[in-house]
Amino acid sequence: MALEMVYRLNIGGSSIPQVEDTGMFRQWSEVRTDYLLTDGVNPRDPSLKLKYSKIPKYIAPDTVYQSAVSMGPNSTRNSMSNLTWGLPVETGFNYLVRLHFCEIEPGIDISGIREFTIYIDYQLAEEMADVILWADDNDTPYYKDYVVMIQNKGEDSHTLAIDLHPRTDADLCDAILNGVEVFKLSDLSGNLAGLNMVPPPMDQQPTLAANKSNTKKTIFIAIGSGVGFLVMAALVCFMVLYKLKMTERYGSCHPLAKWWRWFRPNPYKREFSRRTASSLPGELCHYFRLDEIKTATNNFNEDLIVGVGGFGNVYKGLIEQGNIAVAIKRMKQESRQGAREFMTEIEMLSKLRHVHLVSLIGYCNDEGEMILVYEYMTNGTLRHHLYDTPNDPLTWKQRLQICIGAARGLHYLHTCTKHPIIHRDVKTTNILLDEKWVSKVSDFGLSKMGLDNAAISTLVKGTWGYLDPEYARRQQLTEKSDVYSFGVVMFEVLCAQKALNHGLQEEERNLASWARKCIERGAINKIIDPYLMNKIALDCFKVYVELAESCVSEHGIKRPTMNDVMEKLEFALELQEYAEATKDTDSEEVSFCVATTNGAPWYNNVYHGQVLESTSGIELSTISTRLSYPSLDYY
Repeated sequence: MALEMVYRLNIGGSSIPQVEDTGMFRQWSEVRTDYLLTDGVNPRDPSLKLKYSKIPKYIAPDTVYQSAVSMGPNSTRNSMSNLTWGLPVETGFNYLVRLHFCEIEPGIDISGIREFTIYIDYQLAEEMADVILWADDNDTPYYKDYVVMIQNKGEDSHTLAIDLHPRTDADLCDAILNGVEVFKLSDLSGNLAGLNMVPPPMDQQPTLAANKSNTKKTIFIAIGSGVGFLVMAALVCFMVLYKLKMTERYGSCHPLAKWWRWFRPNPYKREFSRRTASSLPGELCHYFRLDEIKTATNNFNEDLIVGVGGFGNVYKGLIEQGNIAVAIKRMKQESRQGAREFMTEIEMLSKLRHVHLVSLIGYCNDEGEMILVYEYMTNGTLRHHLYDTPNDPLTWKQRLQICIGAARGLHYLHTCTKHPIIHRDVKTTNILLDEKWVSKVSDFGLSKMGLDNAAISTLVKGTWGYLDPEYARRQQLTEKSDVYSFGVVMFEVLCAQKALNHGLQEEERNLASWARKCIERGAINKIIDPYLMNKIALDCFKVYVELAESCVSEHGIKRPTMNDVMEKLEFALELQEYAEATKDTDSEEVSFCVATTNGAPWYNNVYHGQVLESTSGIELSTISTRLSYPSLDYY
């Protein structure tokens, strides 16, 4: 297997002289602004003394690790964006992507401060990147290797995307990168040239083989000083071939960024495509054999069931010789959901990667079984922590943060492609919580591609209690249908009551309509979770309830977008934190009243004497300016 260096970029942008470094020619280029597609800041310390305790010093020049790009101090903006680079590459080849890291900011010297997620070509590479955890110290260089296949889909070129998204549960909502190298790997015949290869301009492609004269020069230098490079190339090839062999032996996901499994063709894909209308993206997620699934679940042991839904049972399983926990959803034969929903979920989650969407690891379609394998979410469903549960109640701030995460995931669905992706089954059992209580939207079996600013006609599907009444009446689906369902979730979170409860009086059975009536009557305090008494700031409560009420409006045109929902929830959290930070221990009883559109009060003496006080008489609009608010079944 041959390698060709395509990019070697110093992300921090420092100028690096072209010199021989410990016997190995290292040609590094300053990163051009058109490669970096988002804003960032450039921490840099040319005098920094680096500690090469984890990698050899010849891997990259010191200057690479003495400079970097990070996102900056604005945590709110960072949480809604990525650090993104776009690198043009040829299609039809595998690429080795090497990312270089070094924490050079003095205040970041322990793990957990700056954690982020890495996506390569829109696929999850690292769910929790932590440079200090990898390197054990700051000022210590480190690198990570990933392999990605760029398929030829009728185009000669493709922009390879590298996205870093900060984890909102870390102390610092930020991401960092120091350098990037991209190597093209030869195909099975040893070829490194594309079918219609046209050498790109030198200012657009900093490659060692850009043209004939440059190639000769590179060969001449490599003969004299390329021993180190050949050793590194041999090691890389050995690593790739070793991972391929491990894939054949164990047939499961491996920690090498989950990219190694793309190298081998899927032996089951052709068989599956004969059974279905279209083939599944087998190269984007792993195919598990049924015997592997049975081993992972101890032959579907009922003691390992962690959830039950319309699709079937969900089992906690172990793969990678018992080292990785996964959630395995097995479709029951009598399930009303069928192959179409099965395919939809695989196709959807194989293409979508976001920190607030549950990740699909693989699938099984063996011996009549239809099985999906996901990342395991330690804390289960949101519903399991709201009512009918032995778990301790969630705090109000936890509930707000969970809602914000789910809103971000839905906003991503509505905006990540040319046309919005409508989830169509948003509910508390489809919002999952990981070990750090980060929320992720799951279950995409009913999802459907929508149209911009227009409804699509489709059969009504969803869950009663969460179902948009306008969609149910007209059979016209838009992304505002997801907004309605999310509004129901918000009331569930506030009231700790079921969305639909036939055990109550008729007027109270549907939570959304009952909450609207309580708001109109000024009696919303009567249905709020008693645990939250004396725990919600008044201004936060007002923003939250008004937002939830607008989400469940009868008419979609009156509902906010998911972007509006996300921003207002973040504002509500800021109000809560502000009120808690400025709370006077000698607070007086508070009563508050605000008029609805028809002039009737919806909020009278809420929590009379049992809420955090309003912010010392400061108007809500003043707080808004101060806080820089821009505008208003398990698996």
